[in-house]
Amino acid sequence: MPASTTFCPSAQDLLLTADRLLHGELVCATTAGRHRGTSLALRTALEICVDRVLEEAVPGLSRTTGRAKLLCLHRFTAVDTARRVKAVWSQLSLGCHYHQYEMGPTYDQVRAWRTEVGALVEELAF
Repeated sequence: MPASTTFCPSAQDLLLTADRLLHGELVCATTAGRHRGTSLALRTALEICVDRVLEEAVPGLSRTTGRAKLLCLHRFTAVDTARRVKAVWSQLSLGCHYHQYEMGPTYDQVRAWRTEVGALVEELAF
């Protein structure tokens, strides 16, 4: 029996997935589904970068809770970068969950989040 391979997407892979969803390349999904999927891909890309920064700074810190990671991030990056990460992560978290009485994220919102996450991924890579 062949060994199973585990695919671990990189932040860049997830940004490409987000772009494909935004551009409608995955036509089997509804518009709302594509926007939520894009939000999830962007949030995951951001989380991968935050984990990498924290793990390099303090081994094991990346295994703590998401809230704790966001609270610790300002110690290992610029304060403004940490603030921006927390702000966009919060918006993405709302955007990727279905709320019965709320509109999902719009194309313009998701596009703005994509721009911000792309910039943050680059900032956190250094």
